[in-house]
Amino acid sequence: MSFRTTAASPATATDYVEDVSPGSGALPPRAWYASSDAGSLSLNGSWRFRLSPTADGADDSFAEPGFDAGDWAEVTVPGHWVLQGDGAFGAPIYTNVLYPFPVDPPRVPTENPTGDHLHVFDLPSDWPDLSDGGAVLRFDGVESCARVWLNGTDIGEFKGSRLAHEFAVGHLLKPGGNVLAVRVHQWSAGSYLEDQDQWWLPGIFRDVTLLHRPAGSVLDFFVHSSYDHTSGEGTLRVESDVDGRVTVPELDIDVRTGEPVTVAVQPWTAETPRLYDGELVTEGERVPLRIGFRTVELADGLIKVNGKAVLFKGVNRHEWHPEKGRSLDLETMRADVLLMKRHNVNAVRTSHYPPHPAFLDLCDEYGLWVIDECDLETHGFTEQGWRDNPVDDDRWTPALLDRASRMVERDKNHPSVVIWSLGNEAGTGRGLTAMAEWIHGRDSSRLVHYEGDWDCRDTDMYSRMYADHAETERIGRHLDGGTHKRRQLPFILCEFGHAMGNGPGGIADYQRIFEAHERTQGGFIWEWIDHGVKDERFGYAYGGDFGEELHDGNFVCDGLIFPDRTPSPGLLEYKKVIEPVRIEGDGTDGTVRVTNAYDFADLSALTFEWSYDVDGTAVESGTLAVPALAPGESADVKLPAPPADARGGAESQWTVRALLADESAWGERGHQVAWGQVPVAARPSPAVTASAAPAVADGVITLGPGSFDARTGALRSIGGREVRELRLDVWRAPTDNDFGAEWQPDIRYGVLWRQLGLHRMRHRLDSVESGEDTLTVRTRVAPAAAEVALNTEYRWTSDGDRLQLTVSVVPEGEWKLPLPRLGIRLGLSEADRVTWFGGGPGEGYPDTKSASMLGRWESTVDDLQTPYVRPQENGARADVRWAEIGGLRVDGDPEFWFTARRWTSEQLDAADHRTDLTPTDTVWVNLDHGQQGIGSQSCGPGALPQYLLRVAPATFTFVFTAIE
Repeated sequence: MSFRTTAASPATATDYVEDVSPGSGALPPRAWYASSDAGSLSLNGSWRFRLSPTADGADDSFAEPGFDAGDWAEVTVPGHWVLQGDGAFGAPIYTNVLYPFPVDPPRVPTENPTGDHLHVFDLPSDWPDLSDGGAVLRFDGVESCARVWLNGTDIGEFKGSRLAHEFAVGHLLKPGGNVLAVRVHQWSAGSYLEDQDQWWLPGIFRDVTLLHRPAGSVLDFFVHSSYDHTSGEGTLRVESDVDGRVTVPELDIDVRTGEPVTVAVQPWTAETPRLYDGELVTEGERVPLRIGFRTVELADGLIKVNGKAVLFKGVNRHEWHPEKGRSLDLETMRADVLLMKRHNVNAVRTSHYPPHPAFLDLCDEYGLWVIDECDLETHGFTEQGWRDNPVDDDRWTPALLDRASRMVERDKNHPSVVIWSLGNEAGTGRGLTAMAEWIHGRDSSRLVHYEGDWDCRDTDMYSRMYADHAETERIGRHLDGGTHKRRQLPFILCEFGHAMGNGPGGIADYQRIFEAHERTQGGFIWEWIDHGVKDERFGYAYGGDFGEELHDGNFVCDGLIFPDRTPSPGLLEYKKVIEPVRIEGDGTDGTVRVTNAYDFADLSALTFEWSYDVDGTAVESGTLAVPALAPGESADVKLPAPPADARGGAESQWTVRALLADESAWGERGHQVAWGQVPVAARPSPAVTASAAPAVADGVITLGPGSFDARTGALRSIGGREVRELRLDVWRAPTDNDFGAEWQPDIRYGVLWRQLGLHRMRHRLDSVESGEDTLTVRTRVAPAAAEVALNTEYRWTSDGDRLQLTVSVVPEGEWKLPLPRLGIRLGLSEADRVTWFGGGPGEGYPDTKSASMLGRWESTVDDLQTPYVRPQENGARADVRWAEIGGLRVDGDPEFWFTARRWTSEQLDAADHRTDLTPTDTVWVNLDHGQQGIGSQSCGPGALPQYLLRVAPATFTFVFTAIE
């Protein structure tokens, strides 16, 4: 006997969830503006909340007036419910490419967390009479699908999580007790279009606002404000759906809408963000305007603004807050913009969706070029060879066009927006072509970008991700091939320099290529911020920490700033690499060459200061007269005579800084914009004349201030300061970039080093030999199960006060891999403060040390650490001449990398989160002759050949002195 059951048909009340259409009931998209003289009411705040496991898990009765939601929980709107309720409302999910549900478009799982939101509100006492015009209910962002009721009436549903949707509701309002009900589904057909390498976070995460719409109020309007760089004139024309007047008092403009007017103006650029305050006045409303005059064009094969080619020094910016997710307030957005400006960033790609519109207001005000990107990514379809990809399926085209139009119409009046982007990693297809055609037709004043269109069929520029240096160089030289159209277009790296963990490395090498070729118009670092979720267990959580079925680990932590918005060493490196003033020289002729690397601004806003430094300490300083050079101009500026009392035989140099002469909108007076150092005299090499003889007594060899184990030759102390386990060290806790990406297995050195066994090297003692004035210890250092080794000799000498160690390393066997590091490691007790003369103040590695300024620096051991969200090799100071720690001074010949931490590299390697690291009583110090470069291979090229630590014979020396 067999049984057969038939599943019930899905409830028609939730069919919209899996409908490929963008929704129903919403008004056409229009320009966003922050304020007007018409009334508005924020509906943000505490809302009642009920979570159901499925889309049809509860009926619609909650939307009716009088429904008792007194036993419901509460959530804050804007917000994501999975980041509230202490885990009672589910958890975040992080995936990079893979969809966290079966790929069966447009279907989604029955297990579809659905949040019912309920808010009861009264109209304010000064709200206009309800018979006076209408009202609009605006949602600025809801993930991923919402259905809305007001006072029991179903007013519509929508998809497009990072896009604004408005509904006409004036006829439904009443003075008090208005019931707004919103049902939000985590998964919908729209989720297939939003696979954007970020946390999946459902909820009403942007503002909800009620807007009064008086009779004759502004509907949609388009501010056209071009600039003619040949005449210095701007032309203003404001298209408006409602007739009115446009006034700009500063320019004596008072014209009807639709009427052009041309006047002399100062143009808007990211460097000189000149805005004019105006007003759009209709019969029923006055809307403030902030107008920037600028013209964007594709001319002579280049992206030009106001007649000049621009060089993008940009970042990709996801919206993120470690506690609130993608729900950002104005001050958090302002903090992002100010950090960018203070670190010389001039451009933002809004990866991979339009940002909160207030962010674009800030970009207008402070000055940033913006690539505004559509809320579109279908990356998960790459797993099946892009089969069934929505962007090549006509059924989805209305949804794609809706997303494109909602982006363009909302953001079209921002002068900062110079390029529209169709989306990201969505393959290719007819839907993208339709989007490009619509955008070109709607707004010819901007260019169109899409990285996936390698043939540039639909776009105005050739864009790539993570092209390596060699390919970028070929593209700059027009040697890359491709279609005829592509070869005539400018090139940008819309993503490069993957800033995951320690890194990115090699960005200075990219910048040299960008500046050498007109066609390579810069790039955008991936990305701005680590998406760590604040978590008591881990400090910051990442993928997998919430029990996700599928996840991509800490790949979500790949930013230039940490989750709390502290700049990482990567941001400081980028600031130096892209600084808009070049200060160079070799110290031979008493001059320094200053170059203005701005595209538009002269140097009149800057003042220049010099210092003459001896052994890292400024002994004299003053101001330097630098002309207000125009963009691209250079001048050789005479330096003053060196101080008469400067010590001979010491290392000396000039340091020249470019500072803000006065307070600006984004920086304080004296803020450092750029710097350069010019060497004068090299340092003398440290040297010890061997004069002390080794003495043996009671199992101890004494040589000057050093004591050694007579049997093993191991150093025990220097001048009474205990020293533990000094020996050759080649291992570092692999960085995210060391581990690399799976598609480049041959250079995933973090994996290959571990396979070889470099994390468990064995040290065999071969001999301990005392000479007349030397102690020589010979060892063989090798990984188990391998036939390669490093034959290492430690040669100790002393002049009675100082102890000198010369290390000689000779490779044995066929080494096929570079080394992570090469140097010595030792343990010290009671070490806390560190002083050093070398690169600082932050960390630096062979391809990340542009920002290392040579000087004398001080720190605690704890402050030497860089707190990457996933612990890894960090904190090395580059080009160190000498360092003092734990009662010892160490001089190096040649310069060395210095690292000190309260845990070993092995303990650092074993940690998954910051909270896994427990300080010990020993401070472990690494004195490295060599370090492997960093690269950006977590999603880009590895370290360039010149930054690989090849295995080769090496000799290096350290001089130890006991100090008080």
